[in-house]
Amino acid sequence: MLQAEIKSKIDKLWNNFWSGGISNPLTVIEQISYLLFIKRLDDMDNLNEKKANRIGKPFQSVFLELNEKLEHEINISDKFDWHLLKWSEFMHLDVNDMFHIVSQKVFPAIKLLGGENSSFTASMKDAVFMIPKASLLQESVRLIDSINMDDSDTKGDLYEYLLSKLATSGVNGQFRTPRHIIRMMVELMDPSAEDKICDPACGTAGFLINSLEYLLEKYTREESVFTDENGSLHNRIGDMMTTEEWEHFKTNLFFGYDFDPSMVRIASMNLMLHSIDNPNVSQTDTLSKRFEEENKYTIVLANPPFKGSIDEGDISATLLKGAKTTKTELLFMKLITRILDLGGRCAVIVPDGVLFGSSKAHKDIRKSIVEENALEGVISMPSGVFKPYAGVSTAILIFTKGGETDRVWFYDMQSDGYSLDDKRIKLEDDGDIPNIIDSFKKIKENKELEPEKDDNWFWVTKDEICDNGYDLSINKYKEVVYEAVHYDPPKEIMDRIKRVDIEIQQQFAELEKLLEE
Repeated sequence: MLQAEIKSKIDKLWNNFWSGGISNPLTVIEQISYLLFIKRLDDMDNLNEKKANRIGKPFQSVFLELNEKLEHEINISDKFDWHLLKWSEFMHLDVNDMFHIVSQKVFPAIKLLGGENSSFTASMKDAVFMIPKASLLQESVRLIDSINMDDSDTKGDLYEYLLSKLATSGVNGQFRTPRHIIRMMVELMDPSAEDKICDPACGTAGFLINSLEYLLEKYTREESVFTDENGSLHNRIGDMMTTEEWEHFKTNLFFGYDFDPSMVRIASMNLMLHSIDNPNVSQTDTLSKRFEEENKYTIVLANPPFKGSIDEGDISATLLKGAKTTKTELLFMKLITRILDLGGRCAVIVPDGVLFGSSKAHKDIRKSIVEENALEGVISMPSGVFKPYAGVSTAILIFTKGGETDRVWFYDMQSDGYSLDDKRIKLEDDGDIPNIIDSFKKIKENKELEPEKDDNWFWVTKDEICDNGYDLSINKYKEVVYEAVHYDPPKEIMDRIKRVDIEIQQQFAELEKLLEE
């Protein structure tokens, strides 16, 4: 979690934007994201220069390339020092000069970063620099520069804290997924460098970023891991990947879609800061008729909107077949099975209503998951996981497209490592998450494995699920164990009461004697 000092700085930055005249929370986040992106771009450029010098390779700054693109794009005739595009350079300028450089040079330059035909450039096409005053920019740059973002956890927490300030969070069933839950789901999927990973409602690309980091760790040789002079651990090098795998990693492994253009821009910047030069993030309503992809991805990781419903006339016809509904949580389940390739795997967060809803659409969706796919696991999560934004109870469904359901692994998560109140304070341990990952890996290796007495997981057969109308709620199958309480015979209890009563009378008698003296 973020240090109190960093939270205080973000709070001050947020308040500065509001007092500066930007009152839309999403606009504030977007403008701050641009500044964070510009700073991290400079940090990474400096780091790449150091790496190149260390191994004796030639180096060309990304800012020199951006300046050349900028000159070509807007036909700059005046002499301009490209170094001033760098955060570490323009931050020392006079307040008005800084405002001119950032608004007229730096911001137009980063919009060209992905290349003419890239999805990043397309998503940034309508991006607007909206910081109205030079003084606001200067104070924002000063505050952001004082935050050390070398640690990837800090970057992730910072983004989460920023997004937590969205006053509209949860209005359309959109809840930020806690990063430790995302990481758990990624580890359960255990992606490889050959996969194609998709999030059809990607938001800021949390699932894609965590998958990326997991893969880099997975493909880093143990002897390549090192800690630099600043104490930062470098364990995401990916030096075990082949040239072909690296090419696939950078161009064709991660795919994200979101209907909100602001989220698409933030997601694209997030991926670019994690070495994906041309991120495959598109502004698309994946439930609409305009999105026709199918049988494409090997892994889907998602936390789609829960409570929304959309105009039936705009829903893709393939999603209306079988179970007719306008509920987004059900439509996304159908979408996921459509876009997964045969044998593709999925880990998706769903509200509990999907597990036991009694409507025909609910039952048909569950039946299709059990009968037409291999449903492997249901992880029931406590309702506090999404606090303070919502107290909704949720579960994670794990299944493989095609194949056959045999028996299903149910896990009853009691703790995710944080308090389940609105404060969500980190606990001393990581709760059930390490055990969930370990147990799932073991049952994947040995499907005959049976739970121990104290385990939080158990098996449910397909026949039992079918007999219960395809109900997937954990309480339908969890055995309630009552601990037997043994009482002494009534006569023994009465004798003890008499003895206690005699002792009390003796003590009263002794007390009366003391008072008479």
